Formats: sequence, structure tokens, C-alpha cells
Amino acid sequence: MSRRKGRVLAFQGLYSWDIGGNPLDDVLKLAWAENDKGKPVDEESGAFARMLIVGVAEHQSDIDERIAKHLNGWEFGRVNKVSLAILRMSVYALVYQRDIPASIVIDEAITIAKEYGQDDSYKFINAVLDNIKKTVEN
Repeated sequence: MSRRKGRVLAFQGLYSWDIGGNPLDDVLKLAWAENDKGKPVDEESGAFARMLIVGVAEHQSDIDERIAKHLNGWEFGRVNKVSLAILRMSVYALVYQRDIPASIVIDEAITIAKEYGQDDSYKFINAVLDNIKKTVEN
């Protein structure tokens, strides 16, 4: 469960970084994060979240370019910011964390989108990630 929690924290941090313009160092502190009992998040989840956030930050231009290529009729600037944060985190994992099966990355993105995104955003996210996965596999 710690990786799922880490992905949720990474998504939230990336969203905060994009929308709020919060400095990356502040986002990486995960100061807003608590576990279900109101205590600070466990170190394993926090470390996984930080790794994802830093990875996205380091490779954002490549990640955004890959997303833009697979939007099929959408403009990059019109992508909902929640969906964009989920996509960025997931594309980072698909491209740069090849030891994690693509099916897990996509399933986790869909789960997060269903919980935090707009009604059908998970379908959009699934389609974009599936297309990117095909280019990474080749």
C-alpha cells in the first residue's frame, strides 16, 4: 500500500507545484501529507513520492512532449491540471522506471483519476497512457 500512497502523494505534490507555483523544495517536504490517522506519512511512501516528483521535474520537457504527441485532437494547454499531474507522474514511470510493469502504472493512474479526477478523466488518461506505452515498448 505504501507505493499507492506514494503515487497519490506524488500526484498531489505535482498538482501543487503546477497550480500553486510552490517551490519544488517545499513540495518535496510533503508538509500537507498525513496518513489515515492524522500522523505524518510513512517514510517508504514519502520516499517513493519524492522520487516520482523529482523524476518528473528533471524530465518534464520530455514527459510533456510525449503527452502532447498522444493527445489526439486536444491541445496540451487544455488538459485538466489534475489529469496532467497524473499523466506526468505515470509517463515518468512508463519511460524511466522500466522495472515497474506498464499495466501497474496504468492501473494506478486510472485508480487515482477515478478518485481525484473529473467523471470520465480516467478514460482519457487510460487512452493517452496506453498509446505512450506502445511507443516505449518498441
